[in-house]
Amino acid sequence: MLLHFIFLVKEDELEARKWEFEYVEKMANFYKTWIEKVFSQKVDVQSDEMIVRSGGRFRLMDTSILLEDHEGRGRNIFHFYLSYFRPLWTDCTCEGYFAENFGMVWWQRSPQKDDVAFLRDKNCSRVSHVLAHEFLRQSRYKNYKEIVHEIWDKHLFASLPFEYYDQHHKRTEKDPLFATLDTTSIRL
Repeated sequence: MLLHFIFLVKEDELEARKWEFEYVEKMANFYKTWIEKVFSQKVDVQSDEMIVRSGGRFRLMDTSILLEDHEGRGRNIFHFYLSYFRPLWTDCTCEGYFAENFGMVWWQRSPQKDDVAFLRDKNCSRVSHVLAHEFLRQSRYKNYKEIVHEIWDKHLFASLPFEYYDQHHKRTEKDPLFATLDTTSIRL
């Protein structure tokens, strides 16, 4: 299976957000390892930028346009959109949305350049939430939505720490580069 991360970026922000896309590329490779470890599924990963040009469009960028893009790129590929806007509808507190072979999260822009800790905790952790939904769904895991939301609520409201990983994709508490939801209660 191909997991294709697509970083949406406005044309006039392309240069300023280049460092974020570099993080996305590293994150994609991390998730290749994480998915194999946690969900026992092998995936290939790819990451690209989707440049959103200003003006000339009568429709605003929204989830339905991303779903059209997903269909146009091929429904058999798992497209994961990292968007600069919230999905219009979601039942996830992580500001994400998923459907079969489709995922998206609101990728928040860091208030300062090179703030990897912000990207790790705000965005990378959200990606793990949506990935957990989809890979548990594919595994036919009973109550897959509820278990992910239970864990996420514990992260938000009960001080459950995220799982942290270093640049070599090893669990760590020192100098982490990636954050995921806690997977200790997920048993496949």
